[in-house]
Amino acid sequence: MKFLGIDLGWKSQPTGLCCLEWQDNQLQLLDLDRKDSIADILAWIDNGVEPDEPAIIAVDAPTLIPNATGSRLPDKLTHKYFGKYHAGCYPANLNLPFAERTVNFGLELETRGYDHAPTIVPQKPGRYQIEVFPHPAIVNLFNLDKILKYKKGRLSDRRLELIKLQNYILNTLPTLEPHLRPSPSICGFFPNVIPTTGAALKATEDKLDSLICAYVGAHWWYWGEQRNLVLGDSTTGYIVIPSFKELGVRSYEL
Repeated sequence: MKFLGIDLGWKSQPTGLCCLEWQDNQLQLLDLDRKDSIADILAWIDNGVEPDEPAIIAVDAPTLIPNATGSRLPDKLTHKYFGKYHAGCYPANLNLPFAERTVNFGLELETRGYDHAPTIVPQKPGRYQIEVFPHPAIVNLFNLDKILKYKKGRLSDRRLELIKLQNYILNTLPTLEPHLRPSPSICGFFPNVIPTTGAALKATEDKLDSLICAYVGAHWWYWGEQRNLVLGDSTTGYIVIPSFKELGVRSYEL
């Protein structure tokens, strides 16, 4: 079973890409990349997953948008339950410039057999796609009081926050279940030093976000609703967020 994380560029920005594989009861990092065009992203997916191979594709973008204006239900729910962590998401509706690109990407995945999976039978092989959102996932997975602010602000501050994220990935994900395999090969995908220039920092950010997306996909497949939240459904749009943490479970009444 493979888990692909797609930190999709909502407009024309590059997209971060990650591929994890379930091997020997742990997750092995196979690839961490970045592509510009939708055609190149789809080619990366097709090259990484055989036509009949089971996989979950976890996309950080609104691929289901039923509403012409305003916000989707899952967008509103991120603010309700994660606003205090600064982890509410941007609103999505069909009149916004990015909508055609993100919705069409989900449709392209459907043509490849990746069905939306707002519900799932844990650990059952299949081909699925889900929408994810790294900020609340990071808060819950790493037991944080607020998001890591690596997207906005001064370059030096963003860099320090991105260093924290990389350290959490390298040191904490191997201790969670499912385990990210702790091996020297993981470190080979990461820069020895987090970049100090804006463009290089953004490239690293995209890749690390895609790894979080892929891990959330694996967490959803492994645990299902036992240790994950689903904000919304297939009619409203939905976002899957891990809810279990080593220190306990945050409960939410949806």
